[in-house]
Amino acid sequence: MSTEEQVREFGRVWATAEERGDTEALAALATDGFRLVGPLGFVLDRDQWLARYDGGELVTEKLGWTEVEVRDFGGTAIAIGVHEQVATHRGNPVNGRFRATHVLVREDDRWRLAGIHLSPIGAPFVPGGDRR
Repeated sequence: MSTEEQVREFGRVWATAEERGDTEALAALATDGFRLVGPLGFVLDRDQWLARYDGGELVTEKLGWTEVEVRDFGGTAIAIGVHEQVATHRGNPVNGRFRATHVLVREDDRWRLAGIHLSPIGAPFVPGGDRR
C-alpha cells in the first residue's frame, strides 16, 4: 500500500474516532508530542486535545476530511485537505470548514499524528487586487 493510501486510510480512522469521541483510539493515533493549532491560533497539547471530549463537552456529529493532498517525505507525511465539522461544545455550535494540515510521522512502522493546523478558508491574496 502506498504512503498516500496509508495516510488516507489513517484519515478515515481518525475522523471516525473524532465522530465517536473515542479518546482511546485518538490517543493511539497521536504522538506524545502532538500539537493542534486551532483556527484562531490557540495551541492544544495532546492531553488538552483529548480532554475536549471529557464529560461530553465536545460532541462531533460529523467530520469530513476531503480534498486531501498527501506529500511523502520518507518518515514524515504532510496531508493538506478540507476539514468540515458539525459539532457542539458545551451545547454551543462549533461547526466549521477549515483548510487543515496534518503532520504524520512513522513510528514503529505505523503512521502517527504529530500535529494538526487548522486555518479558515478565504479567497487567495492577489497582489494589487481588491482587498475587501
